[in-house]
Amino acid sequence: MTETVVNDISRLPPVSDMMRSAGLEPKKQFGQNFLFDLNLTGRIARSVPDIANTAVVEIGPGPAGLTRAILAAGAPRVIAIEKDRATEPILSKVAAAAAGRLTVIYDDAMRVDFTKLGVAQYAICANLPYNVGTELLIGWLQKIAAGAPIKSMTLMFQREVALRIIARPGDSEYGRLAVLTSLIANAKILFDVPNTAFVPRPKVQSAVVQIIPDADKISRIANLGAIESVTAALFGKRRKMIRGIMPDVDWARFALHGTERAENLSPEKFAEIAAGLYN
Repeated sequence: MTETVVNDISRLPPVSDMMRSAGLEPKKQFGQNFLFDLNLTGRIARSVPDIANTAVVEIGPGPAGLTRAILAAGAPRVIAIEKDRATEPILSKVAAAAAGRLTVIYDDAMRVDFTKLGVAQYAICANLPYNVGTELLIGWLQKIAAGAPIKSMTLMFQREVALRIIARPGDSEYGRLAVLTSLIANAKILFDVPNTAFVPRPKVQSAVVQIIPDADKISRIANLGAIESVTAALFGKRRKMIRGIMPDVDWARFALHGTERAENLSPEKFAEIAAGLYN
């Protein structure tokens, strides 16, 4: 059964041809940069852990290059969330070829209630729009901390954002995003993607990041919102000593002198400070 469906997907016209037929063009307001490289989309899809047994949520499928790769890799169900209705002529044809495995939700991913997707567990796989990628990731981390059944996230970001996600204390890229990610999950860069792979070609390079939630880490986090507040305050003035940013805090209570800067504090120390100040 699955093999027949995969063959149906493979018989679709090339992505570029389907775009031309639909009159679809990338839109700046949606942060769209489309992928046509089949080797690349296939590599991203195959990077999703246990994809043959995992429902996959894709954000911003556009002309469905990555969508087709996810389906061809054997995902039993794909839920694509797309804001741009102009993609409907393409996505409807892909859905027909997928024989019931593809559901398309036309809405803003920032507003979609993920608890109503109709799947017990799911992975997220996406070439994220540059303009909302970071905001989406923070929202998903919040959902995971609150118990959302997200098994993994395989996501493409600008490379500079990818480096911020995996950064460690002392790195120039270390900040709020690295702290929040590290406290919830294990993250790594899988591979880089040149800007020549996209249409239109962006000025920046990209990278695919994989983020796997860690149940042990999540169990130790009492209040991710409080940690977000502390990281926002301290990294908001990262060049200053922490006692100069939050002068009313007794830093000795956290085995600190107050002369440290945010970039020197571990994710665990941020969690300890947040627990002490807000719980």
